[in-house]
Amino acid sequence: MIKENSLLKSNILWEPSEEWITKSNLTEFSQQVEFPLLPYERFHRWSVAKPEEFWSGVWDFAKIIGEKGEKVFTPPTDGGMIGAHWFLEAQLNFAENLLRGDEKQTAVIVAGEDGVSQSYSLGELRNMVARAQEGLRNLGLSRGDRVAGVITNGIEALVALLATTSLGAVWTSCSPDFGSQGIVDRIGQVRPKVLIVSLDYQYNSKYFDIRDNISAVCEVLKEVSAIVTLTKDTEVSIQQTKKVLSWQELCQEGPAVLEFTRVPFDHPLYILYTSGTTGLPKAIVHSVGGTLIQHVKEHQLHCDVKPGDVMYWYTNTAWMMYPWLVSGLASGAAILLYDGSPLRKDNIGILWEIAEEAGVTHFGTSPKYLETLQKAGYSVGQQHNLSQLRSVLSCGAPLSAEQYDWVYEHIKEDIMLASISGGTEIIGCFVMGSPVHPVRRGEITCKALGMAVDVLDERGVSVLHQKGDLVCTKPFPSMPLTFWGEDGDKRYHSSYFTERPGIWTHGDLAEQTLEQSFVIYGRADTTLNPGGVRIGTAEIYRVLAQIPEIEDSIVFGLPNAGDEEIVLCVVMKDGELDTELADVIRKNVRKKASPRHVPRRIYSVEEVPYTINGKKVEGAARSAAIGQEIKNKGSLNNPECLADYGTLSERSFV
Repeated sequence: MIKENSLLKSNILWEPSEEWITKSNLTEFSQQVEFPLLPYERFHRWSVAKPEEFWSGVWDFAKIIGEKGEKVFTPPTDGGMIGAHWFLEAQLNFAENLLRGDEKQTAVIVAGEDGVSQSYSLGELRNMVARAQEGLRNLGLSRGDRVAGVITNGIEALVALLATTSLGAVWTSCSPDFGSQGIVDRIGQVRPKVLIVSLDYQYNSKYFDIRDNISAVCEVLKEVSAIVTLTKDTEVSIQQTKKVLSWQELCQEGPAVLEFTRVPFDHPLYILYTSGTTGLPKAIVHSVGGTLIQHVKEHQLHCDVKPGDVMYWYTNTAWMMYPWLVSGLASGAAILLYDGSPLRKDNIGILWEIAEEAGVTHFGTSPKYLETLQKAGYSVGQQHNLSQLRSVLSCGAPLSAEQYDWVYEHIKEDIMLASISGGTEIIGCFVMGSPVHPVRRGEITCKALGMAVDVLDERGVSVLHQKGDLVCTKPFPSMPLTFWGEDGDKRYHSSYFTERPGIWTHGDLAEQTLEQSFVIYGRADTTLNPGGVRIGTAEIYRVLAQIPEIEDSIVFGLPNAGDEEIVLCVVMKDGELDTELADVIRKNVRKKASPRHVPRRIYSVEEVPYTINGKKVEGAARSAAIGQEIKNKGSLNNPECLADYGTLSERSFV
């Protein structure tokens, strides 16, 4: 419910009703573990101080299928974080936990740019997975082997993932819109045995044929013994030594009953990849148990997902949010799989049309998408019946305070808005929303349970209302097993523990409030440092998003006489950048951020560089501007735009 103006002035935009709190999974969980939920800060401290009790309680509450064993947690011998062991005696299977329930209940809803196309019951999904399982087994796939998908976000990808994990094998995937080098840079590292590919796809009403890309990839992936295509014709140039078959051929036979290979808690499940904008993408290995228990905790306790709900997140198969969404099945929810553009050129509201038809309860998106709707003047709540919607979730970049306002004004008043933040590295979140907390304007609600999150300054001291590094100080189950490849453990350690031995330094610039909520200011490696003061790029983007003449923007720092000056590049919606608009920009940044945030130089550019997963790449823009090599352009959705930044030093600015 929206509160009165007095509450709005105190930055509280929404509070859960007593009924909402009472009926929440989080309240039920606290009763089950017999520890008072409120005050939440005390409950959180218990979840961190007593990891055996907390994580064992999550296993029981989520009714995880498998043998739990007696020993829940063994801390590292050196008192740090790496080397912790969880559920040492456990045996479980990931797919078995996602495919349980009444066979008649809806499990999957599939949609594209033309709307909802089909839904599948749990019984139908099990049958499809059984057939794919038998097909993979006939290809010689066994426990520990890797299956890679270069595949669209449809039912086949989900079935392939579940069939792979049902056998105790390991799943990894890329989106088909990666170039051949981007695909090789990722799945080429892990030497898959089976490759499942989309030979073509559609996006924003356009058709894309990627047979040449797939052929180039297959030339490099020597260990691949079989290639499964999602087209019936299988017409693709492949070495004769590799078996090529269609998806229909793979799934033509299958047993009536699925078989599940149970594995230890720390058995590999997924290999995910970082964006790779500063070098070869890191291939991060995640465990069966760590992924499952982290996701059911986040879904059920923080997002309040319940049986019969419908979860959706706009994602492709390359992004961490894809496996995060898939795990919704383990909480008894149906999942909506959408393949296509989120903003169809002739229908900006396509996702909300589908959400309305599917009865989505939890809608996951990004700040960029919400900003686009806001600038287009699209009032979601007026256009669509969202009576089932209970939560809007956002990640990928900081959600600005103004966007919080817009969601409650133009989507729905009585919903839980949750900006969440974590990463591919932990296949989950450090800070999240909560069904028992108020939503505060521009702030992430709380620390995730079981995660010893803090903000530390340069001295390593915990700070409040001061920018610092987001860290985690104690082990948690979804920490990576390793990085795949040579010196994987060493590379893993150097990525997160070099700066502060024994403490995970995540790489985000953040602030912790007195209410224990959080503000994320952006990645620490893109933090600006004019005059030695750390500034997050999100603080500037927030201001620019409110200037109607600006379509998009990117900001980065360039060296200048031993210091750093802020450079801003803007994409104009209409018209040209002139001194008058530049004055407006600087005035607004000075007033709404600070004088230190004001850009020294402002340029007009045609595009902003983004990763294929939709994240701005300040580092690539900066490197192009100073003439440095752009590493791993295969990670970028539009690498050709960087040529524009390479000429900035030759151009005039305002």
